[in-house]
Amino acid sequence: LPATVSAQTRDYTRHVNPFIGTGGHGHTFPGATMPFGMVQLSPDTRIDNWDGSSGYHYSDDTIYGFSHTHLSGTGIPDYCDFLVRPIAGNEKIGKSNANGSSSFPDRFPSMSFSHADEKAEPGFYSVKLSNGVNAEMTATTRVGLHRYTFAQGDDPRIAFDLEWRDKVLDSQLKVVSS
Repeated sequence: LPATVSAQTRDYTRHVNPFIGTGGHGHTFPGATMPFGMVQLSPDTRIDNWDGSSGYHYSDDTIYGFSHTHLSGTGIPDYCDFLVRPIAGNEKIGKSNANGSSSFPDRFPSMSFSHADEKAEPGFYSVKLSNGVNAEMTATTRVGLHRYTFAQGDDPRIAFDLEWRDKVLDSQLKVVSS
């Protein structure tokens, strides 16, 4: 009597809620990451303090931008490397002072958002921002990818803040394609 055995693939990721632990004192973030991954793309809703040590707190309704590395559950702020900030339309970004620095809120004001416009699942995060930009992030083991969709007619720009939460010790930029 021949028997056929077939394995069914089950998608357990549909049971994962990346927002668990993002409020209270959980110190987690909802962004895109992979197990043992080198990047954790996620929104930054707080500049600093104990409850914002992961860079994100669910009680917030503003986002400063999106950074590439976050610590989860530690209770101490670190990483966040540099901030990527989509700029739409006639949004203004601040200018540095004579010595080349300025306070963060002056350089890049925050954008408001609604949790109803946020989506997070393992390896993916998206949010619609008050400036009309739809921000989407995904991650592989070693690489993080951003996609920003701007409204028709916007003057789309992307800003990078290398001083986000940490002092710049060394930096370099190499354009490989334009």
